[in-house]
Amino acid sequence: AVVRKLVEGADVVVENFRPGVLEKFGLGPDDVRASNPGLIYARISGYGQTGPYRSRPGFASATEGEGGFRFVNGFAGQAPVRPNLSLGDSLAGMQAAFGVVMALYNRTKTGKGQVVDMALYEAVFNMMEGVIPDYSSLGHIRQPSGTTVSGIVPTNTHLCQDGKYVIIGANSDQIFVRVMKIMGREDMATDPRFADNAGRVEHQETIYKVIDDWCASLTLAEVLDKLSEASCPAGPIYDAADMLQDPHFNARGLFEDIETPTGLKFKIPAMVPKLSETPGKTEWCGPQVGAHNMQVLGEYLGYSSDEIQRLRQEGAVGSEDVGR
Repeated sequence: AVVRKLVEGADVVVENFRPGVLEKFGLGPDDVRASNPGLIYARISGYGQTGPYRSRPGFASATEGEGGFRFVNGFAGQAPVRPNLSLGDSLAGMQAAFGVVMALYNRTKTGKGQVVDMALYEAVFNMMEGVIPDYSSLGHIRQPSGTTVSGIVPTNTHLCQDGKYVIIGANSDQIFVRVMKIMGREDMATDPRFADNAGRVEHQETIYKVIDDWCASLTLAEVLDKLSEASCPAGPIYDAADMLQDPHFNARGLFEDIETPTGLKFKIPAMVPKLSETPGKTEWCGPQVGAHNMQVLGEYLGYSSDEIQRLRQEGAVGSEDVGR
């Protein structure tokens, strides 16, 4: 009853149960539409609310494979690589949020709510660029390509003299010429075999060997300085410590300091994108569990003190001091 009252007064509900679970509790979209026709219901699951896989459990680990990401990530002939992140979860959350915003905008015109059906595997699939057209029009299945991108040369990761890596994207015709000149390879800058991307793809092993050797003779800082002279997109590979120390990250205000109710202080990523009029910030990191029970139950839902006490005795809600 408590959750039902919350849902009936809500603008948006976000849930990530398996399809059908909330319906068992009488809390599905159809159950509350009559009492709250403007409700936006965001449903995040492994495989969506329909289809033969709808009841399967879904974590990002599995759905990143079925969404196509794991197949193209890694090196040919080796096991597909998983980045040390749950990308499927983050992508699904962001795309569900976009869906909620679109649904809210539509509600301003129609007054009606709707369901936002977001599947983890579809969030990954949605980021797969041209892999489907590649296959459906040309019969080509894009393969894993290690540190490069298929069909674009040169764009790669290279080891520098000091053991640090640099990413170099010199894959436009003009940038390639400038980079070859800065590397002292005027012959390659004017070689007609490398004048366009098709030629560079054909001779990529030769090109990458030259860039590898050049980077290996210089430190990362020296490589970046020279590539900056050539106006070539390039950058280091950062870990968390590098980001926190970087002057540009700090100048852009990408970190915020917060403190938990228990006194733990640490930094978190700031909000992006940056809006000029309403930039936003993290004002607090969240309360202790149950800290707002009285406010929600009493002020928002209108329960009396006796009713709240009964709910506590029944185990329907916790006490204000949970987690303290």
